[in-house]
Amino acid sequence: MFTNNINFIFYFMNTQDYIEKEDLYGAHNYHPLPVVLEKGEGVYVWDVEGKKYFDFLSAYSAVNQGHCHPKIINAMFEQAKKLTLTSRAFYNNVLGEYEEYIAKYFGYDKVLPMNTGAEADETAIKLCRKWGYKKKGIPKNSAKIIVCENNFHGRTITIISMSSDPDAYNDYGPYTPGFVSVPYNDIEALEKELKDPNVAGFLVEPIQGEAGVYVPEDGYLKKAYELCKANNVLFIADEVQTGIARTGKLLAVDHENVRPDILILGKALSGGVLPVSAVLADDHIMLTIKPGEHGSTFGGNPLACKVAIAALDVVKDEKLAENAEKLGIIFRDRLSKIDSEMIETVRGKGLLNAIVIKPKGGKTAWDVCMAMRDNGLLAKPTHEHIIRFAPPLVITEEQINESVEIITKTIKQFDIL
Repeated sequence: MFTNNINFIFYFMNTQDYIEKEDLYGAHNYHPLPVVLEKGEGVYVWDVEGKKYFDFLSAYSAVNQGHCHPKIINAMFEQAKKLTLTSRAFYNNVLGEYEEYIAKYFGYDKVLPMNTGAEADETAIKLCRKWGYKKKGIPKNSAKIIVCENNFHGRTITIISMSSDPDAYNDYGPYTPGFVSVPYNDIEALEKELKDPNVAGFLVEPIQGEAGVYVPEDGYLKKAYELCKANNVLFIADEVQTGIARTGKLLAVDHENVRPDILILGKALSGGVLPVSAVLADDHIMLTIKPGEHGSTFGGNPLACKVAIAALDVVKDEKLAENAEKLGIIFRDRLSKIDSEMIETVRGKGLLNAIVIKPKGGKTAWDVCMAMRDNGLLAKPTHEHIIRFAPPLVITEEQINESVEIITKTIKQFDIL
């Protein structure tokens, strides 16, 4: 608190003040790490009291290009001064430019632009079902989509209807029908379900991020794709979290030279600046949806289009996939050399990695993340015993090494308990 000589009182809010305000006025649907951020640049963020941290979550991989990348921010400012939204009731002079850019960037005939990752997943589901009825000839209201256990595709009613996580689906029924769940990384189980002629698609995360960075066996995606082709089923890749260079390739499926029939993108498509998502497919799939059958007021708005073009330019120009591949190998190698009973497993690909924590002395992954916060690095547990590490892809080798020192120091603190 500060008082001047005119008897005005100024209150300076601290971390706890901001947290209490969110708790008082906001829904309690998240459990954030108790740190309040106000600034970001590159791989770093600063809290309201001026402390600097490495960001090893990257807004769940939405900030692959680093916080407030100047090229992306400048593109947003320049377009915001001219035109932000027209809706799709009219044409605008930016959408076609973006559609051509992203279609050629990823090698597809068409793109359907949306806003959030969940919207993109919903779009892919609708597109798959429409194709199933119009092209494959599945009887009306009989189409099935195969999904994987422990998946995470979003939080809409339809998406949680295919979830195996009770926290996601409890007390939200009745659920949307039409989904068949198989174990992840189980080709035999998938092959069995694909024999059903009413199956229209197989929806899969190339790496299950939210489940704890589960990387399938080499060849799983390729075999799954080939089985889909053999059974006239669409292979749908949810690359919302794994795409845009995160795993050391532009797309995670690129590690096995798989080209999905439907590709779902989001998060880093805007570099974390705006909600931007996209579904890409070729004409024989995409054009099954006709005018008036799907859309979004904000989907493909001029501001989002310019931002997404700049964000994808940064990925290519700064060779972020190559950087993720190189530094991911170094990061996992150094983590695996930490001599601690608390680390059970290190796994990942590119700069999407995780350590599995073995609770010790009543201390869990949450406690480790709290201690890393105190030591200057921010990460978040997933499923209580797993810590995901996903820094912005602009990180340098020097910064990786400094980060590993913080992680090592933190783990060692628990070894002496």
